[in-house]
Amino acid sequence: MVAYADIPGAVVVDGVLHHLGNPLAEQRALNAGAAIAPLDERTVIAVPGEDRLSWLDSLSSQALAHLAPGESAELLILDPQGHVEHAASVVDDGQTAWLIVDAVDAEGLLAWLRKMRFRLRVDPRDAGGELVVVGGTAAAIAGLDASAPAGVPLVWHDPWPGVAAGGWGYATVDPHPGGQRDWSEALVAPEALDRIVAEAASGDRTLAGSIAVDALRIAAWRPRIGDVDERMLPHEVDWMRTAVHLAKGCYRGQETVAKVHNLGHPPRRLVALQLDGSDSVLPTRGDVVRAGADAVGTVLAAAIHYEEGPIALAIIRRSTPVDADLAVDAEDGPIAAAQEVVVPPEAGATASVPRLPRLGRRVAAP
Repeated sequence: MVAYADIPGAVVVDGVLHHLGNPLAEQRALNAGAAIAPLDERTVIAVPGEDRLSWLDSLSSQALAHLAPGESAELLILDPQGHVEHAASVVDDGQTAWLIVDAVDAEGLLAWLRKMRFRLRVDPRDAGGELVVVGGTAAAIAGLDASAPAGVPLVWHDPWPGVAAGGWGYATVDPHPGGQRDWSEALVAPEALDRIVAEAASGDRTLAGSIAVDALRIAAWRPRIGDVDERMLPHEVDWMRTAVHLAKGCYRGQETVAKVHNLGHPPRRLVALQLDGSDSVLPTRGDVVRAGADAVGTVLAAAIHYEEGPIALAIIRRSTPVDADLAVDAEDGPIAAAQEVVVPPEAGATASVPRLPRLGRRVAAP
């Protein structure tokens, strides 16, 4: 058990370090590279074996067959209808593919991977007892003793909001609010985390909690598996930019991904909400978003940002006008919300479909 209790002000819930007394200051320090964050809500799945990359390539939305040692990627596992089931950050060290996943998703993803092994040379396992995850800017993470069992430091650099090879970005805002995002995650041994916590307890290191991490993520419009419902398509939350390769081989859900992107439109769209903070109330995941009296969507995540104030990500119907005034049905009453378009209503339909001339009526034979 990590000794967070030794750190002044530490608030821990279910083993997760939520904050250390001042989440806003923690955000600022984290963003500036002056703090790092133990990511207790993240865990690790290891996939060793000669077939690991081609196997993960065949199962997921991402092109991984030629992933180089130390290179970072992101994958999604979709259901046959193209809905998001699992997500993972991936770094390979030449011998093992290391998947960094949200702990709430790990058991289900690992069970599914084990079912899909067949006779291939892969052996996925729970590596959460071997390694833990610590996040921060690339420079802050570089100072940590990242694990390197095959000689390659296990550090994942978040590609968001860049558009990865084969990806597609729907957000048209320039600059993208995540454009300055600098986020990496290092895999370290549990005893290394114990040393980090001891340094924080003695005042020799600054830590940030999960509340600060999530606030910076929300401000960057960055989706995560905890935002997902059973209907979520990657297009709806702009996940196509980092987690989907549109030109790779067949995988489960690919047909829907291609159809929606090339010929249709995602039925829902992600918006960023600027919330009225006059009552100091934040909505929670699942709270209803309304345009007038009509329920048009739900909140995915909310936070108080150190610069922007109360903010949220929400998923709403594509048909909702982009200039509609919105409100959130929070537990303590409605909260006025101004929407900023992340995924525009016209997203998708990228293919140029030729229009064939109409055939005239045949002339009846005499």
